This record gives sequence, structure tokens and C-alpha cells, in this order.
Amino acid sequence: MAAKKKVEEVVALVGEEENAPRPRLHKLIIQNFRSIGSEKVEVELDDIVVLVGPNNVGKSSILRAYEIVMSHGSKDGKLTINDFPNGQVDPDNLPTIELHTIVFSDAPGERWLDPTSDGEWLIREKWVWDSPNKDPKRQGFDVQKNGWDDQVPWGAPNVANSRRPLPHRIDAFATPDKQASEITKLITSLLREKLSDIKSDPEQEKSDYELVLDKIKDLQTKVVQATEDEIKIIENEISEYLGKLFPTHKIKFDAKPEADLEGSYQPFKTNTDLLMGPEDGYFSSIEHQGSGARRTLLWATLKYLSESQDKKGSRPHVLLLDEPEICLHPSAIREARSVLYDLPASGNWQVMITSHSPIFIDLSKDNTTIVRVFRDNDSEVKSTTLYRPERARLDDDDKKNLKLMNICDPYVHEFFFGGRQLIVEGDTEYTAFSMIKEMFPEQYGDVQIIRARGKGIIPSVAKVLKQFSKSFFILHDTDEEITAKGNKNPAWGMNNTIAQLLDEDGKANLVACKTCFETALFGEEVKDEKPYNALTRIRSSDDARNRVKSLLDYLIGVEGAVLPDNCIHWTKIEELA
Repeated sequence: MAAKKKVEEVVALVGEEENAPRPRLHKLIIQNFRSIGSEKVEVELDDIVVLVGPNNVGKSSILRAYEIVMSHGSKDGKLTINDFPNGQVDPDNLPTIELHTIVFSDAPGERWLDPTSDGEWLIREKWVWDSPNKDPKRQGFDVQKNGWDDQVPWGAPNVANSRRPLPHRIDAFATPDKQASEITKLITSLLREKLSDIKSDPEQEKSDYELVLDKIKDLQTKVVQATEDEIKIIENEISEYLGKLFPTHKIKFDAKPEADLEGSYQPFKTNTDLLMGPEDGYFSSIEHQGSGARRTLLWATLKYLSESQDKKGSRPHVLLLDEPEICLHPSAIREARSVLYDLPASGNWQVMITSHSPIFIDLSKDNTTIVRVFRDNDSEVKSTTLYRPERARLDDDDKKNLKLMNICDPYVHEFFFGGRQLIVEGDTEYTAFSMIKEMFPEQYGDVQIIRARGKGIIPSVAKVLKQFSKSFFILHDTDEEITAKGNKNPAWGMNNTIAQLLDEDGKANLVACKTCFETALFGEEVKDEKPYNALTRIRSSDDARNRVKSLLDYLIGVEGAVLPDNCIHWTKIEELA
């Protein structure tokens, strides 16, 4: 008699308390998948993750990676040959995706739970594909034996998937049908959660919907038992005829119960219609709307989801969104960013986007991670975490400063997208250096000039750059120590604050202009239209242009560049006197 298989108990990972924390994604590690090679690409996950970098470096593949492991057990969980590096199966370099999930319940079993310093548990899983069009091999990391095991947390794929955040993937150039389908799925997912609130008897433990699924499961078992003998007869009879033409061949009829119980009963029709049109006018399907209208509808749907009250114990979600800036009017981009950043406020959503727009980065929030994806000199795809809030240690004043920069200059965060970074104090320096960049584009194409818009904001910006830049320069004015009225000058006092950036890591280099940019470079200070005055001098005077260019060369590390007179590369406050 065959031994019965052990059935793993399905235990929810979400607590019953109203504010119980929900499972969340912690890290995604990818190898040998599409354009990503044998070197691991690691993405640390947060409430909001923004993937930045050039085109065609694998950003969209990172979004696809989570979606595909969540499709394990279905046809969408199989890779095509095009998902293997170079379109070839290399047994030594198979596509591998590793997922780390944070949970708050010990339900999966102690062998899978790795305690964190925050009192949480980390679960690690791995998927490996050895050939196209086949299910991957899934493994769990056993912390007790400190190694991977073929047994896995939560058991069957459909059970395990239900314990992780539900993905909602929206491609940059999805077809109108696909976009409409994704929006409809977002709305339907919310409606499905409401099904668990429907109870004929308030005292009953399970919802009516859950009772229906239990009945379907019971019926499935009875059907299999009742037809077991008939199936054997069918197999034997057909195999007998088949064997006359193909000796030793038989058939086997797999009549296992449907594993996806929720798919067995659909409370809403599969092709739910979503229509849009003017009030009292003609409503047509979303597929027939313009790209901008479909994207706007997406934001409206997400905004509603972020503001709606989540039911306790409801399943968490993760939004995987390619280039949200596409097809949006400039005036709508800020609102779109606000919607995305508000989405995780309920504690039930995480968001991972790819973007080429610095407008979609808001460092005044404390839940945002910026990851750059790029190719190195050997064309290997790599990733580096540019920014995590807990590492930057921004205080409230820093966040206010960065918020003001966002408002004044929506493109200020271009420095996250690569190149050499330079922080300047104000508009005059920014305009002068931008003019030099315009005159010599081949020399300065990768230089990012960050305009702090005030001496007091420089330290806030520097805290961000210190996370990922190996070395960068800051240009500021020394200012006068005493004002014309004989009072202490607050601007001079800011030199002491800037000096605190000079720590042991050696990343921040300070250069000061005595007493300001104009007097140091042009010999006199003007009171009005300073940026325009700088442009005029650079255009009309070779000497002025050469001095500004020499200063810029020194600040970005051009070999042999000489710092102009009246500019000081300083390490001690006494040098500014």
C-alpha cells in the first residue's frame, strides 16, 4: 500500500490584529536571465524602489523576474529560449532567481526562518530553470543546516504564491488590451478581498466565499474517488489498442483535482468590461482610449486603492511598473509621482518602477530606494544601490531642503542617472558651468551639476551623494565673516556646517570662492542679473571663459587642471579667513 503524502497545513502569514504587519519583499537576486549574466544582480527592496539607468541594461528584466517566480506552476512560469543568456542553454550558467521575503509569523516552520535584528523573519527561496518550456526547480534555504534544500517553505507553488505579495505588472509598451486587463485586475483584486466579508451568519467562522471553495474542494475529492475505477478501465482499453501500433506504449489520464480553487469559481465574469467616456456621452472600452487616457485611468485606480481601507489580513500587493512617465502630460507627472509614493501608506503595497525621469524621485520621503542598473566595461549587467533612507540619515531639515529642491527644480535628481557629480551653491555657478558644457560637449557630456539653491542646502545634498559617489566636489562661496552693518554673517557661519562633511571617508572635497563666484572669477560682484552677467562675460572674454573652464576642470578631476586664483581647496576652516 502506497504511503500517503503528508499534506502541509495552509497557514496565513498575516496576523488577525487590525494593524498586523504583512509579508513584504526584501531582496531579489538574479543571474543568467535575459541580458543579466553570471554576475549576480541584487535589488534591495523598499516601499518604493526606483530602477534607473540607460536603455537596454535589464531594468525591465528585473521587474519580470518577480512576476515569473510568482507564476510558478502555470504556463507563465516557464521560460522561453529567449530568456536564456544569448538564447542558449548553458548547464553551468542556468537562469536563477532568488527571492527573500520578510514574514511576521513562524507558520512556515523554524527551519526556514532566519531571524533579523528587527525582530522579523527572513525566508529565502530560489528557482532554477534547466531548459525552456519547463517548470523550474524550486528550493528553500534551510537555516538549520545552512544550505539549500529541495523541500520548500509553504509547499505547493499555488500555496506558496498566495503567501507572497501579489504582483501587478504593467509594461511600458503594453498593448491597449493588456493595459485594460491590468487596470481591470487591480479593481477586481480589491473586489475579491471584499468577498471575505460576506457572511450569512455573523457568528460563522468562515465567509460564504470560503465555504463555497471548501464545498468545491470536497466535490473534487469525491469526483476523483468516484471515477478512479472508470479511469483505469479507459486507460487499459485505449492502451491495448495503442500497443498494437506502438508496442510498449500506454496512456495515463491525469485527473487530479484543480489546484487553483479560486479559479474553480469566478464570482465575476472573466472578461469584465471597463468603459470610459464623457458624461451623458458614448462610453467605449478602455482598449479604444488613447495612451494618455489609459495611463491616467491607471493613476486614478491606484489612487483609489491607496486611499481605500484595507481589510485586516488581506493579501499584500506589489506594483511592477515600467516607465510611468510615458504618455503623461508634464503637469500630470508630479501627480503621478504623488500617487505612487502614497500607495504604500496602507502598509499593503510595495512599488518597483523603472524610470528615465528624475521627476519620479522624491528624496523627501523616507521609504524610497534608488537602484542604478548599468553595464560595466565588459558589458556585464550590474546593479548598485544608490540611496536608502536609513543609510543617508537625513533629519527633518534635510527632508525639507530636498522637498524645496524638488519644487524648484524637478530635474535636480538627474545625478542618480550616472556621470560625474558636482554640487554648486546657486544659479550663477550653475549657469556658468552649463555654458562651458554647451561650448565643449564632448568634454563634459557626463558631468552632472547639482544646483543646491542655497548654501544651507549643500549638506543635505552631500549626505545623499556620499552613499554612492566615490568622490565629488562642492563649490561654495566663503562669504564675508562680518556684514556691512558689523554683525556676524550667518552665511559665513554655514562654513562650519559644510566643514562637517570633511570626515574620514574622504568623499567630499570642498572648494570655496573668495568671497563669491563673481569676485573670484571676474574680479567684481554684481548685484543684479548675476547668471546673465556670467553668460555675457564667458561669451565676450577669453580670459573669463578660460578661468571658469579651469575651475570646472579642477572640480571634476581633469588631470593637470589648475585651480584659479581666489579659489581655495580647503580642509580647515582657518584657510577661509
